[in-house]
Amino acid sequence: METVVDRLRAKAAEWKVTLEETRETATSVLGFGIRGDARVVLKVTKQEGDESHSGKVLRAFGGDGAVRVDESETGAVLLERLEPGDDLVSLVRRGEDEAATEILAEVIAKLAHHEAPSESPTVGDWGHGFDRYLNSGDQRIPQDLVHQAHELFQNLASTQRKTMLLHGDLQHYNVLFDQHRGWVAIDPKGVVGELEYEIGAILRNPVELREYYITPEIISRRLRSLTLSLNLDYSRAFNWSFAQAVLSAIWDIEDGHPVDRDHPSLLLAETLWTTKNTK
Repeated sequence: METVVDRLRAKAAEWKVTLEETRETATSVLGFGIRGDARVVLKVTKQEGDESHSGKVLRAFGGDGAVRVDESETGAVLLERLEPGDDLVSLVRRGEDEAATEILAEVIAKLAHHEAPSESPTVGDWGHGFDRYLNSGDQRIPQDLVHQAHELFQNLASTQRKTMLLHGDLQHYNVLFDQHRGWVAIDPKGVVGELEYEIGAILRNPVELREYYITPEIISRRLRSLTLSLNLDYSRAFNWSFAQAVLSAIWDIEDGHPVDRDHPSLLLAETLWTTKNTK
């Protein structure tokens, strides 16, 4: 039976990549190597999903703020290698969250205003996760929180203004530094929506640094910085971030991950909702 590593090696041979190292993540296998005189990364996904179509999404961005694609097909993509490849979490760990937030705004601006591949889902499509959860009988997320987020998500999705291709998971772990190109986005999900939607993933990350998504002053400072830099509607970005946080927890349940009241996305959702109702 062919394994994902077998597929990686077969694709490396087809695309003339000499592999030097392989690494495995929860959802994919990565091969680091050389093609011609270029250092590259070959990524093969373990199953069909958002990641398996990342090549088309990255091509649509055309290298504007995103990693460049050499080859791609469903489930496999050959990318330029970003070096040294440090992610933005390193800045936040050093106490430089304001600088990291400014960098994220710059990356969002570069990614903005690209036409989506025809098969890209919309944020409205993603919102069906609320219906699935409400019909599942699961009780791990407070029902009032789910209903509030669901209603708000539907209202936002139906009142969007200009929509475009979004990364869909733009946050600190998915922005890497390259010595030649600067800060570059990787691993897009690819979704069509208004730019205010793109802010949500930033507010619930880095997941390992709890104070950044439970402290109202930090959340407010991040939101002000991002919305001012990108000329976005603060209220819509705030509301999207709340609704998305609940939806993110729902997706984790669907993916089989443990979710309780201390889940990072739920902590952010609770903080945002409390802030909203105490103004």
